[in-house]
Amino acid sequence: MTITNFTLHRDSFGRLNLTDAAGTLYENVAPVRAFPIQAPEEGLSLVNTDGKEIAWLDHLSDLPSEQADMVREDLAGREFMPVIQTIQSVTSYATPCTWKVKTDRGDTEFVLRGEEDIRRIGSVSLLVSDTHGINFLIRDQFNLDKHSKKILDRFL
Repeated sequence: MTITNFTLHRDSFGRLNLTDAAGTLYENVAPVRAFPIQAPEEGLSLVNTDGKEIAWLDHLSDLPSEQADMVREDLAGREFMPVIQTIQSVTSYATPCTWKVKTDRGDTEFVLRGEEDIRRIGSVSLLVSDTHGINFLIRDQFNLDKHSKKILDRFL
């Protein structure tokens, strides 16, 4: 059974806890996105330590802002998917090659093994995987600057 009426709070250890309308406490719950790339603010499940769903949120905005911020903070601590803002350079147009990029988390370099490591997600988004298994997101390939688009087009 999924709980629909609840409150979220942090305990003294900083863990996210859920209390339902009947007063039942669920300790150390974790938010999980159903659609982390296409709809990151929609469809979130709150699961217990065994991975069982305790509560479901259609929209993160359904929560009071303080509780929504706690969920976002918890997700940010567990998820790592830098968003590529600019492709500054590549060492070669043949793979493997090193990409130098600017992301929402700073400048970095990574090695692209092959063109198959660039996957389409929907009509505008791309997921780029490096040799270490880190995924980089390009939210909208058509909104990149001209230089970045030119580089990316060589790999698509």
